[in-house]
Amino acid sequence: MANIKVVTDSSVQLTTDEIKKYNITVVPLTITIDGQTYTDGVDITRSEFVEKMLHSEELPKTSQPAIGVFENTFNKLIQSEDDQVIGIFLSHNLSGTIEAARQAVEIIGKEKQITLIDSQLTDRGEGFQVLAAAKDAEEGKTVSEIVDHVNKIIQNQKLEMMVVDLKNIIKGGRLGKLSGKIATLLNIRIVLQMPNGNLIVAKKGRGKKFSKRFDERVLSDITKNKDSIKAVGISYVNTPQEMEELAAEIKVINPNIDVLVQQTSPIIATHAGEGAYAIIYYME
Repeated sequence: MANIKVVTDSSVQLTTDEIKKYNITVVPLTITIDGQTYTDGVDITRSEFVEKMLHSEELPKTSQPAIGVFENTFNKLIQSEDDQVIGIFLSHNLSGTIEAARQAVEIIGKEKQITLIDSQLTDRGEGFQVLAAAKDAEEGKTVSEIVDHVNKIIQNQKLEMMVVDLKNIIKGGRLGKLSGKIATLLNIRIVLQMPNGNLIVAKKGRGKKFSKRFDERVLSDITKNKDSIKAVGISYVNTPQEMEELAAEIKVINPNIDVLVQQTSPIIATHAGEGAYAIIYYME
């Protein structure tokens, strides 16, 4: 029987207990703030990062793991012919992380033992896939069975993200040609989605009323699918109380839905900015 190990990157939204329980390997990205470089989750926490980001002179820079880091990680995990690795990483449209992993696989020549999957998301969406893969591996499922399961989750996952301050996302160039147009509009908020791994502006509007309508629309969709939704993740940048209140509303809809509320990763916080939040869920 193959010994299957699961690898992901630090943009993923997982709890410490989940990582430990399912023996998940997390490869960290790096962050540079005002000339100081940190290793995500190693020498800086998510809350510490947000605090530094809010007081930084320039937009922080996030960097994908070096190819050599992936080489070392994969070599440590593959010690025999029976070892298999499944790597699930954030969308290639957000980072070159999965491409660095692919290059590492080619360099070490372990293509037959390492399977890479583009999650087409990040954060808890990526986390849902990683957890499913790790649980399947624990149950003794094959690589093929695990990949099929992960692909089903990818096809049935949703991300709805509210960005309330466009300063960071415009500086980071994530909106491309839309940046200039949106930047000229006063008090604009935007809704981001990621169909097929592509970051798009789904809606735009002004003020708190726009955010309230966003919440109502997402909660309505969750209500409509309450019996088929497997889990929900709420990730945020510096708004814990408001997000716990939102989670409580979801639990009223269906108390059996698992809801994880946590601060998002530096790579997302950097571009989304303070006050941003995302609601991520999938159906089975």
